[in-house]
Amino acid sequence: MEQALNDQFAQWLETVPGRYIRSWEQAQVDAVVANTFGYHAIQIGLPHWNLLQASRVSFKACTAQSGVPGGGRDNLVRAQAEQLPFDTQSLDLLVLPHVLESACDPHQVLREAERVLMPEGRIVLTGFNPWSLWGMHERIPGLERGTPILPGDLISAARLRDWLKLLSFDVDATQSGCYAPLCRQQVWLQRWAWIEDSGARWWGFAGAVYMVSAVKRTPALRMVGPKWKKNRRRVRRAVVVTGRAADQGMNKI
Repeated sequence: MEQALNDQFAQWLETVPGRYIRSWEQAQVDAVVANTFGYHAIQIGLPHWNLLQASRVSFKACTAQSGVPGGGRDNLVRAQAEQLPFDTQSLDLLVLPHVLESACDPHQVLREAERVLMPEGRIVLTGFNPWSLWGMHERIPGLERGTPILPGDLISAARLRDWLKLLSFDVDATQSGCYAPLCRQQVWLQRWAWIEDSGARWWGFAGAVYMVSAVKRTPALRMVGPKWKKNRRRVRRAVVVTGRAADQGMNKI
C-alpha cells in the first residue's frame, strides 16, 4: 500500500498542481541544504526528484523501496524509511519530502532519523498543510481528490515541530508557501499568481505546503570525578607589637 502511494505521488508531481508545489519546495530546500556542511547526505524517498542538487556535502544518496523506479539516481539505496540501513550517528543531512504522510508509522520514521543523524546534524521535511485551502478541499465531501494523500494522513507543521522537540531537535526554520487554490489548469494557476505575495504577508500559516528544518541537539556531558582534598599547610603568622606594649617590652631588657 505504501509503495502504491509513493508511485501515485510521483505521478502526481508531474501534473500542474504537482509542478507548482514542487517548484516552491525545491527552492526552499535548496536554500537550506546549500548552507549545510558535512560528509554524508541522504534523501528519503522520491528518487526521481533530486532535492540534494544544491548540497555541497561530499557523499549524497537516495533511498527507495524495492520495486520503486530509481529515477536514474546514482547511489540508490533500497530501504524503508522506518528501518534505515545506516549506522547510528553516521549522517550529517537528511531530507524527507512528504515521507511522513505516506509512512505507516511516522513516529518511527522520526526516531530512525534521530538515530542515524550526527549530533548537530540537520533534518529537512516537507508536507501538505491540513489548514490550507488545499487541505480544506480534501475534507469537503463530494469534491474530487486533489492530491494522492488522504486527508487523515496530513500532518500540520505545528504538530511536526512538537514531535521534533520531543526527540531533542531544535527547529530553526519553518516556511509555508503555495497560496493559490488547487487549480488543475496552468492558465488558472497563473491567474492566481498575485496571491503569493499577499498570502506570505497576511496569512503565512495557510500555505498549501510547508518546509520544516531542524538540528539535532545533544546535551553537553559534564565530567564527574573524585573530589580530591587539598593539603592545607599551617602558616605561622608573625606577631608585630607596636605602641606602648613595645615600649614596655624594651624597658624589661
